[in-house]
Amino acid sequence: MKVLVLGSGGKEHAIIWKLSQSNLVDKIFCTFKNAGIKNLAEFIEIREDDTKNLIEFIKTNEINLTIVESDTAINSGIADLLRMENIPVFGAGIAFSKIEKNKGFAKKFFHKYKIPTAPFGTYDKEAQAIEHARKAQYPLVLKFDSRSPGSGTIICESFNEAKNAITFCMNNLYKPIIIEDFIVGKHVTFHVITDGYNALPLSSAYVYKKSEEGNSGYLTEGMGAYAPVSYLDEQLEEKIAHKIFFPLIDGLNSEKMSCCGVLKANIIIDDKDNPYLIGVNVSFGDPEAQTILPLLNDDLFAVMYSASIGALSDDYEFLNISEDHSVCINLTCSGYPNKFKKGQLIEGLDEIDDDSVLIFHAATTKNIYDETLTNGGRVLSVVAKASTQHRARDLAYEAIDLIHFDSMKYRKDIAKQRVLEEVKDIK
Repeated sequence: MKVLVLGSGGKEHAIIWKLSQSNLVDKIFCTFKNAGIKNLAEFIEIREDDTKNLIEFIKTNEINLTIVESDTAINSGIADLLRMENIPVFGAGIAFSKIEKNKGFAKKFFHKYKIPTAPFGTYDKEAQAIEHARKAQYPLVLKFDSRSPGSGTIICESFNEAKNAITFCMNNLYKPIIIEDFIVGKHVTFHVITDGYNALPLSSAYVYKKSEEGNSGYLTEGMGAYAPVSYLDEQLEEKIAHKIFFPLIDGLNSEKMSCCGVLKANIIIDDKDNPYLIGVNVSFGDPEAQTILPLLNDDLFAVMYSASIGALSDDYEFLNISEDHSVCINLTCSGYPNKFKKGQLIEGLDEIDDDSVLIFHAATTKNIYDETLTNGGRVLSVVAKASTQHRARDLAYEAIDLIHFDSMKYRKDIAKQRVLEEVKDIK
């Protein structure tokens, strides 16, 4: 079998790594190259949004499955075009992706299908939004509907902060805006693989979004993660399935938006164990993919291919998830997520010789001397798997001690609190 992966970054490296373990896969192609995947996949020099040439390549090379991961590829509509020609594809089409890209639509969708979410209001007039903010309790969450920079989410601690943020949004045409209540609780992300009608869960994960230790600093796509999340027991997972995923998939079908691919739910659990859906993504999260895929014992290609032909419930009752734990720590360039330097020499990767440790490359490249260099803000994901969270965390940081590049930065508190809880439980 031949596979084509559309996307670039650490999560795509993790996907390609997992696909390469399949006995069914003979060849993997991808639309990006970095220093980590050169022995796993063959780079093709076609842009992710060049649908004409990509489809020609897929047909000419008899690709058995195309995996659409990046925003660029999703927005190109290539998944829809391939499905129109009955060519197997795993990934979101344009309609399916609306649940992620249009936050106002998503919030109304959750409300319509009785999916628990934070109370909200949608505004396109500044005065009305400011009046809402004046009467609200704080913290307060403000979200750009679409066409937004960064994460598109601002957490306001006071009315003045909210007022300034609202004025900024309106003046820069980031409207309408969504204002929603801040829910106090524990965060968790949950991925499911779906064929549009059925869904199979992967491991839960907790992601560290802020750039600095103690969850301070800039909001990033992710500085690290761990899996699984300990406070999710079987009863709570059942509640999440029935209150969030079942109505979500049924609603997507009712709106003729169903599609095979990944659904990532961003969830908050309050102090009464009530889950609230905060947002949905239609591709793997990063760094969640690097964290949860090493815990999947099943053949990822077989699962994705089964979903692509609508046979998920026929082939699988559940996914086989390891009982191990994993910790992922992202190494970034100092200055990320703002200004940073490229081209720094990365040393020490060859010294890591432990089957429990995985290095996934995000933004790296090779020079003429075959040396590995930094090529972006988020450079590497260091992932360790072990029977306990404590051991996984130790292995990851021990590996990081062997790696060096100028301006290398990472958080030293990934999974720290969870490890403290784990040690307390043992005592």
